[in-house]
Amino acid sequence: MPKVRQSNRTRVAEARGFLPAAQGYRMPAEWEPHESTWLAWPHYRADWPGKFDPIPWVYAEIIRNLSRHERVDLVVNNAAAEKKVRAVLEKADALSDNVSFYQWRTDRVWTRDSGCIFLTPALTPSKKNSDPRLLALHFQFNAWAKYSNFAADEKLGERMAVEAGANLIRPLIKDDGKRDRTVNNRVSNERVVLEGGSIDVNGQGTLLTTEECLLSETQQRNPFMDRSAYEQMFADYFGVQSVIWLDSGIAGDDTHGHVDDLTRFVAPTAIVTMIELDELSENHVRLRANLGRLKNARTSDGQRLDIIELPMPSPVRFEGRQLPASYANFYIANGVVLVPVFNDPNDRIALNALAELFPTREIIPIYCGDLIWGFGALHCMTQQQPLLARSAGL
Repeated sequence: MPKVRQSNRTRVAEARGFLPAAQGYRMPAEWEPHESTWLAWPHYRADWPGKFDPIPWVYAEIIRNLSRHERVDLVVNNAAAEKKVRAVLEKADALSDNVSFYQWRTDRVWTRDSGCIFLTPALTPSKKNSDPRLLALHFQFNAWAKYSNFAADEKLGERMAVEAGANLIRPLIKDDGKRDRTVNNRVSNERVVLEGGSIDVNGQGTLLTTEECLLSETQQRNPFMDRSAYEQMFADYFGVQSVIWLDSGIAGDDTHGHVDDLTRFVAPTAIVTMIELDELSENHVRLRANLGRLKNARTSDGQRLDIIELPMPSPVRFEGRQLPASYANFYIANGVVLVPVFNDPNDRIALNALAELFPTREIIPIYCGDLIWGFGALHCMTQQQPLLARSAGL
């Protein structure tokens, strides 16, 4: 697929004066057509202490499979890094004209969280908004309110937006005048912190997230935002009318509750959700509680969810720590679904279930037993850039 170059003139919209949903923008579902997938090449060895050497080859396998179906926009730190990456990709038969390189420094590689989130405009232009370009939501990134090295990653979203020719908006915390606006003597007239892995959408007005990630005081992202403030933000910026709040994430999750390890939309009214059959596992109670909420949930148009249950893999542990291994961290791209597997008997159950759910896409297992030592897998490392309907000829 040839690269469609947009104008590099990126307009920055002021958050208070421009609410995307009111202008007809929405966040498409992941299965909708992509222009490309954004990735950042692994280089921070401390994310995989003692296990870094196989990680570039896992990335090469991912790129080889993705680039057969859509463009891969690959971020590398500098020219020297690009030369080394090209050599790895060439050995893995993964280097092609469908891989575009960008020399931008990053701290880590989890572009789902550090990158921008792209929105598409309404198919029919309105008097309010006749701009046909993508909109990029550049939320503040603070390394999951846990790590100190994120200055380079915080710039990634804006760089992606500029390269995509998208208009840029930095969502701000809404001041309702009701709460104390200072923490540690800082006035909270600041950007919203939000990671892409903390949400999942069906593209038709319904969003999934967890209370543990957004409402807990542990790794707290936005001290001034409560449930109603988040729901208003999702409505204003994502075009969401219904938020399904799950309880908590899985054991070993470094992000404190990202939903992309738990439950994912696979169709407008269908979801897959993880369950734990071992009653002695701490995940058993957590995932059963989430399942109960899903059974009572409704989409924005009032429909019940079709729930497909997937069993968790056996616990993956390294150096005495349980890692957040989950089949829910799959990635849906054009013509393909990349699925994390762990050399576990339940791998086949997950692959078969997803093959039934995506009959027109190739289901590709990617071994993630080493990758998960970095506390993330396939969905965490990818960020889709949706294809504009007009450029698709629709």
